[in-house]
Amino acid sequence: MDPLTQGVVGAVAAQQPVKREHFIIATILGFFAGMTPDLDVLIRSSDDPLLALEYHRQFTHSLFFIPFGSLLCAVVFYVAFAKRRGLNFKQVWLYCGLGYATHALLDACTTYGTQLFWPFSDARVAWNTISIIDPLFTLPLLALIITAACKRKKVFAHIALAWIAIYSVFGVVQRERAEAVGWKLAESRGHEPTKLEAKPSFANLFVWKIVYSADEVYYVDAVKVLFEEKVVEGSSIPKLDIAQAFPWLDENSQQAKDIERFRWFSNGYIALSPKHPERIIDIRYSMIPNEIKGMWGIELDSSLDSTQHINYVVDRKRDKSTFDRLWQMIVD
Repeated sequence: MDPLTQGVVGAVAAQQPVKREHFIIATILGFFAGMTPDLDVLIRSSDDPLLALEYHRQFTHSLFFIPFGSLLCAVVFYVAFAKRRGLNFKQVWLYCGLGYATHALLDACTTYGTQLFWPFSDARVAWNTISIIDPLFTLPLLALIITAACKRKKVFAHIALAWIAIYSVFGVVQRERAEAVGWKLAESRGHEPTKLEAKPSFANLFVWKIVYSADEVYYVDAVKVLFEEKVVEGSSIPKLDIAQAFPWLDENSQQAKDIERFRWFSNGYIALSPKHPERIIDIRYSMIPNEIKGMWGIELDSSLDSTQHINYVVDRKRDKSTFDRLWQMIVD
């Protein structure tokens, strides 16, 4: 999720057991502790562009790291300002722990993938129940935690917690509805998918991206699920065939290894870019949900030696017309 949402949800958690006199400081501690796990974005290498992908949402986001991550937060915040505000260390650790603990679970609700069970498993958990940015989820929470802190009344914090629960359940229901429509769509085409997923489109839970694989092909469509269900058909793309796409590639080279690293990161949803013949894209994401337009990918280079890494590329170009098209899907 975006940093603001992470901080807000962390603050909601920290406000639940707080004493009246500590309301504001607990809110601040929960807010910043809720954002702290994303400091893993600082782990990167100029030589290995995929290192950042491997470590983002890894150990700092593991359920098993919560006691240690929150302890580090507590030490820093206690020394920096909390001690002078009259809190003892156990109280600071409690508020930081509650805020920190929300981060990985919230991230797992998105589609990106979070290594909740590291170091025992490197599986990337993605429940696909909320967009990585969703104002309808975040803004009411922000208003409620500010009101709770200003008035020092837990009732607003409890309402915020209830909103998190209600919105989470709504996300699960919407995902199940979208997947059901996706299975029906595949059946109507005579396909028997080996894998099918529904992912919320940008900033809403009404229009969903449907991705499924059948006969070595990925199919991408959009589904609107509100009072009625509507399909906006998209397009398809063959699964990546490395031997056919890159006949020159040495299977023992670093670029070949990087393809497998990117495959793991993308949960297998990779294909050759239609526009760039040496680029492999992650087809799970696009601003327009029924389009195949990778927002990031890796680019191979036949001129590199066997020890050199691929190039990591990002294509997040969007303009007003992109948002207009998405909005039209939502309101139509």
